[in-house]
Amino acid sequence: MKGAAAPVRRAARGAITAGRAGGHVLLRVVVLVVVVALWQAAAQAHGSVYFPPPGHIAARAHELWFSGPVGRAFLTDAAVADVLPSLGRMAAGFAIAAVTGIALGLAVGRSWWAYALCNPVLQFARAVPPPALVPVFVVVLALGTPMQITAIAFSAVWPVLINTAEGARNTDPLRLDVAAVLRLNPVERLWFLLLPSALPRIFAGLRLSLSLSLILMVFSELLPGTADGIGFTLTDAQSRSDLLTVWAALLLLGVLGYVLNTALLAVERRLVGRGRTTA
Repeated sequence: MKGAAAPVRRAARGAITAGRAGGHVLLRVVVLVVVVALWQAAAQAHGSVYFPPPGHIAARAHELWFSGPVGRAFLTDAAVADVLPSLGRMAAGFAIAAVTGIALGLAVGRSWWAYALCNPVLQFARAVPPPALVPVFVVVLALGTPMQITAIAFSAVWPVLINTAEGARNTDPLRLDVAAVLRLNPVERLWFLLLPSALPRIFAGLRLSLSLSLILMVFSELLPGTADGIGFTLTDAQSRSDLLTVWAALLLLGVLGYVLNTALLAVERRLVGRGRTTA
């Protein structure tokens, strides 16, 4: 009887979990619809060019970037010229920061003396405001894509590095003793012990770094001498007093941030598990 009841209980728990998840999604949609409706009503009542309705902003964004041919995924020439280069710079900087941060974080976190020596430097580097470093990279590397990618990677690496080191340091001592008894070599200990233990903290750092990468991507494209990108679109529209395009670019950045964060959270849930995610 107990064996026959177990699948029923699991199915019931699954149905309850699915129902709760569906309720959360519905609640988020309702809140979003209410906020957009209030924004639309307030903008129409105000009637100012500085505060356009969200419907006009969405229409402008569609016209600028998503009204292209089907064969090009509806992307327009402006999207290919501005949005894709920005995403390329951001992806390159974020990838460099992720790989470097995880590798150095595991190396620092597995050794108590290395962590003790490096921790003050890491905390100092993390405390420096990322946009303040961009002028330094402009002087060292001059304007251009290499400078932008370097600025993104350098500023985004610290959350990943610090969180990875903390995760590696907090590995269960019992597991370390088991690894010693089993005589695992350094590679096996890293792959089967340290990395799984640090994975929740790694994703916490990755999510912070993703936000920093988006911010630094836009900030680096606001500088003079930039010829493309979402940041360039912002400054160009502002110089022409095209406020609707400014709002459309801000909307695009918000949507990109939400989509990228949701995708990273989905990967985290896949690798770490729903119960241990950092959301």
